[in-house]
Amino acid sequence: MPSPRIIDDPAYRDLRSDDFEHFQQHTAGRKQVDFSSADLRGVDLRNVDVDKVILRGAYLRDADLRGLDLRTVDMEGCSLHGAQISGTYFPVNLSPQEIINSVKYGTRMRTDVV
Repeated sequence: MPSPRIIDDPAYRDLRSDDFEHFQQHTAGRKQVDFSSADLRGVDLRNVDVDKVILRGAYLRDADLRGLDLRTVDMEGCSLHGAQISGTYFPVNLSPQEIINSVKYGTRMRTDVV
C-alpha cells in the first residue's frame, strides 16, 4: 500500500479542519469523493456522507467513526490504529479480527472475498 497522501481538494482540507459546512458545500453534487490512500488521521467522519467517499487504503489513525454505517464502503487497506469505532457497522467482508488488529496495532485491513 502507498504511504498516506495529502489530497489537493478543498473538501479534503475542510474535512481535516472539521469544517463540515464547507465540506458539504464542496461535495454537493459530486457522486464520489476520492480519499483513497488519504491521510485522514484524527478526522471526525460522523457528519460525512460516507457512502460517497472512497476510503480504500486510507490512514484513519485516531479517527472518529462512531455510529457510522460503513457496510457499503471499501475498507481494503485502511488502517484504524486508535480509531473510535463504537457502534460502527463494518463491511461483512472484514473479519472482526482484522478490525481489532487494525485498531490495536495499526495493521492495514484485508478483506475476505464474499
